[in-house]
Amino acid sequence: MSIVIPVRNERDAVGLAVASALEQEYPGRLEVVVADGMSTDGTRTLLGELSSDRRLKWVDNPAGSTPAALNTAIIASSGEVIVRCDAHSVLPSGYVRRAVELLEGTGADNVGGIQLARGTSTMHRAIALAMSTPLGVGDAKFHIGGAPGPTDTVYLGVFRRSTLAKVGLFDTTLVRNQDYELNHRIRASGGVVYFHPDLAVEYSPRRSLAALASQYRQYGTWKREVLRRHPDSLRWRQLAAPGLVVGLAASAGLALTPARPLSLVVPGLYLAALAASALLETVRRADPAGLLLPVVLPTMHLAWGFGFLTGRRTEGEPAIARLEP
Repeated sequence: MSIVIPVRNERDAVGLAVASALEQEYPGRLEVVVADGMSTDGTRTLLGELSSDRRLKWVDNPAGSTPAALNTAIIASSGEVIVRCDAHSVLPSGYVRRAVELLEGTGADNVGGIQLARGTSTMHRAIALAMSTPLGVGDAKFHIGGAPGPTDTVYLGVFRRSTLAKVGLFDTTLVRNQDYELNHRIRASGGVVYFHPDLAVEYSPRRSLAALASQYRQYGTWKREVLRRHPDSLRWRQLAAPGLVVGLAASAGLALTPARPLSLVVPGLYLAALAASALLETVRRADPAGLLLPVVLPTMHLAWGFGFLTGRRTEGEPAIARLEP
């Protein structure tokens, strides 16, 4: 059993992630492999201190990117099951044990669950709320939950090593969305990606609107690239944000024509949806941070939509590392 963690300049977060990995209630052999992107903030010093536990080892990732880090860690690992854990994630103590049970019980190639976003400050909590509402993320089970079963993608993932040897590792030309692309290849090969709500993992989202906008613009940009390579991977929710941007732009154009009353339809419906979501989530979660959703949700939607519509195509062929069986 190998838990792999990609890091780069995450001194304040990686300690909790590593601790949660080492404290797993798992009866078999367990190792934790951290791939560091040549951090400069003290992360490497901390990893050196944590390496006193012989179950932990860390390797360099000169390329610095997340997919390269994941591939480097996986290649350096030895387990027949590969568990992905990010630097901002905290694995529940029974996560690995339950994931192995699901792999064995379902015969799936990858199992995973929910990205359980949690915040501290008011804005941080509002961003976490937005990432777990249907208006924010559509019908993505790994955000909003749902019944166990096969799905398109999951949060993090617990993979069979044999599956990764068959389909290849993460595509290092994809800065974002590399996990979705790998899961698509698994499904295209006849494999199963299985969702189960038992595998919920806490995640700390971005803390500011500016950081959130940057993140979601990248999500949109790289989703477009994945869809260019794999058109059959399209899901309706992936067109919602670009559709909103186009609809708002068309509304602005209509405002300059005799059909001006029609220009209010899309903005009016969107504002009504934002207000309804804010009221519902504020009451349902008993958290006043929900009142900020009319600011947070448009930040996500518009950044994602603009990224999708304006993102530039990646040059060159996919770079998919291979793993020895």
